[in-house]
Amino acid sequence: MRSGRLLPVSLISAAILAHEVLLMRLFSIIQWHHFAYMIISIALLGFGASGTFVAFARRPLVERYPAAFAASAALFGITAVVSFAGAERLPFNALEVVWNPWQLGWLAASYALLMLPFFFGATCIGLAFSCYPRQIGHVYAFDLIGAGIGALGTVGLLFLVFPSTALRLVAALGLAAAALAATGLARHRWLAVGSLGLAAAVTAVWLPPSWTALGPHMSQYKGLRLALEVPNARVVEERSSPLGLLTVVESPTVPFRYAPGLSLANTQEPPAQLAVFTDGDSMTAFTAYSGNPATVAYLDRTTTALPFRILERPRTLILGAGGGEQVLLALRAGADTVAAVEVNSQMIDLARDRFADFVGGIFSRPNVRSHLAEARAFASTTRERYDLIQIPLLDSFSAAAAGVQSVHENYTYTVEALQDYLAVLRPDGVIATTRWLRVPPRDILKLFATATVALEAEGVVEPGRHLALIRSWNTATLLVAKSPFTAEDVAAIRGFAAENFFDVSWAPGISASDVNRYNQLDQEYFYEGAVALLGPERAEFTERYKFDIAPATDNRPYFFDFFRWRALPELLTLHTQGGAAMLDWGYLILVATLVQAAILSAVLILLPLWLGRRIFGRAVHRLRAGLYFLALGLAFLLIEIAFIQRFVLFLGHPLYAVAVVLAGFLAFAGLGSAVAARWMAVVGRGSAVRSIALAVVVIAFLATTYLFALPLVFERLLALPDAAKIAVALLLIAPLALFMGMPFPLGLGHVGARSEAFIPWAWGVNGCASVLSAILAALLAMHVGFTGVVAIATALYLVAPALLAGWWDRHDRQTSQGFVPDRS
Repeated sequence: MRSGRLLPVSLISAAILAHEVLLMRLFSIIQWHHFAYMIISIALLGFGASGTFVAFARRPLVERYPAAFAASAALFGITAVVSFAGAERLPFNALEVVWNPWQLGWLAASYALLMLPFFFGATCIGLAFSCYPRQIGHVYAFDLIGAGIGALGTVGLLFLVFPSTALRLVAALGLAAAALAATGLARHRWLAVGSLGLAAAVTAVWLPPSWTALGPHMSQYKGLRLALEVPNARVVEERSSPLGLLTVVESPTVPFRYAPGLSLANTQEPPAQLAVFTDGDSMTAFTAYSGNPATVAYLDRTTTALPFRILERPRTLILGAGGGEQVLLALRAGADTVAAVEVNSQMIDLARDRFADFVGGIFSRPNVRSHLAEARAFASTTRERYDLIQIPLLDSFSAAAAGVQSVHENYTYTVEALQDYLAVLRPDGVIATTRWLRVPPRDILKLFATATVALEAEGVVEPGRHLALIRSWNTATLLVAKSPFTAEDVAAIRGFAAENFFDVSWAPGISASDVNRYNQLDQEYFYEGAVALLGPERAEFTERYKFDIAPATDNRPYFFDFFRWRALPELLTLHTQGGAAMLDWGYLILVATLVQAAILSAVLILLPLWLGRRIFGRAVHRLRAGLYFLALGLAFLLIEIAFIQRFVLFLGHPLYAVAVVLAGFLAFAGLGSAVAARWMAVVGRGSAVRSIALAVVVIAFLATTYLFALPLVFERLLALPDAAKIAVALLLIAPLALFMGMPFPLGLGHVGARSEAFIPWAWGVNGCASVLSAILAALLAMHVGFTGVVAIATALYLVAPALLAGWWDRHDRQTSQGFVPDRS
């Protein structure tokens, strides 16, 4: 078989994975980041359903392979655009999914629509497997290598074009695969190619070139959607990259006044502002500044100004500079130098170039240095030492209140992160972290607990002497000091709070009579929680609290996951009385998605295969073989998703992690598939079971080694530039992915040698397992951490060869006695 015949397989695989990564980016804008794992599940559901379809229609499709492949690839290109256009217009509201059963219907409709391009794309690959059963390793290699290129290439593409334009290009890539396959048609070749070219042209004008035209379909709970409903509000600038869609909005009729934690005692009106939304939500602001510090005196009356009351001319590090509000505060307070760290280069460009005159050129001042870096990576690698580390609000109040971030990996607020921050402080330095205020408290108490554990890990015997917490009516700021607060510090904290009508919820020496004076609560949850978390009954308090406030760690970096199942019935009964704001919707949506995926997988994959079980003959022991491919599907995706989550810290952004890890696993697994036959011949001595067993032993060894080695590697290499970190990530993934690419083609090839009709069945079972595993991995990581997820996957890999060996030995005995395999 000439390799040129498999080029369409690589093209369609690249298009499929590019489409998958692109949908994650698009749904981060329309909805929120947690839909990433839903997209992976949808893609795999399409793969599984296509396996079922090919299983039943294998013979006529294989007989018309070029035409069937071209038609499927063309349908992928068309539905890639049409399905997204339809899905984003569905009235799906993720925040109602628990108590409104109609939303589950709209969720299912989203699944059905978004699954279509993956179904047609996967049909192309399934057809290639069925058409070339003797070269499964080569087909699998072309498939996975193309997919890896598509996943990684999409990230580069998103630096150049808007997501909507990228969607058209991905559709055109699918149509190109169709055109290439159509050249294999003996008759009407140029007519077929011309028709596909026309379809590509039609697709190219389906979507507008800018994302703005799709804006109305953004969730109604996102800040940008609400801001643009104000009369005369308009978008004045828009920038897009894999790190986010930045939208700058001007509102002359109802001016923006963004000052989180502003005291009720403030009498100064903030200057004019431009709102900057990231992916339609997380908001920062560009504040008009003339160079006169008096014009921003209102910043002195925010909770974030507290550390400047106890530190004189501090060297300040701001982790998440955004539009520059904290830079203005530091300059007004007389900071000696300001290091402003921002992960998105386009945010820096907007502040330093496009709107430099508007913000008074603050980012170009001699004592202000901008750093393009992820906050944790910068803190872990800088050699400078600072008096103050400011971690301002990095998310919107609506996202925090809705709990949609609960499944978002966040390495900014883990125990290890706080230890990194403490390490770059001068002896009298302070970390100041500000969070939105929610009652009953979740974020603040979890942050307090995390800081307590981090201080104890640094050898602090009395962490309560290093902590101070104040709150306004809508924010709270926690100070973590490297050295104990002095009596003068405590007096300054109390004085600052009294001047601004802020409440001191914790400070050394504070008592119950000193709290809850201004912004009064029915119960002083914050003080009571602080006392409990600093006392001997910390573990008992954490366990019985209605929300999960156990400290976040790098192994379980879900700082915003507060969900407890035992609290769900009570909160649901209170949803009409405000209890809805206490639910972590991101977690519940993930659970609902898992249930939905399980049902759809059973209906679209397993049920049809079971009903048509007679088609597959009796040559293969279906149960054991099915369990083998089920185990592989679960194990591969568990490790892949765990690595995606783990590499978020190293690569600095979820989309980078998704693209790079997917590309690495798919490309090197494809290489492993290509050399699998050689591995069986040389190492396995011709035995498939022995070859698979030896491969999974290597997988188990490498996966276990990585559990201990990756944190150390990340710690030492975080300072590398993005390109170098991507290269390192791919090198780290390569050996593990190489061996993970062997068990599936080895098993599938030998099963196909005994019953070719079983190939799409195995493909479908593996796809079904992968659908569930993509979501299950995220849920498991939230409960048992990445270590637990990889351990479960390793166990599944080790069990798989035993499942295959049972029926394999019986088959070999039957063959030696004259049994003729089924070739149906």
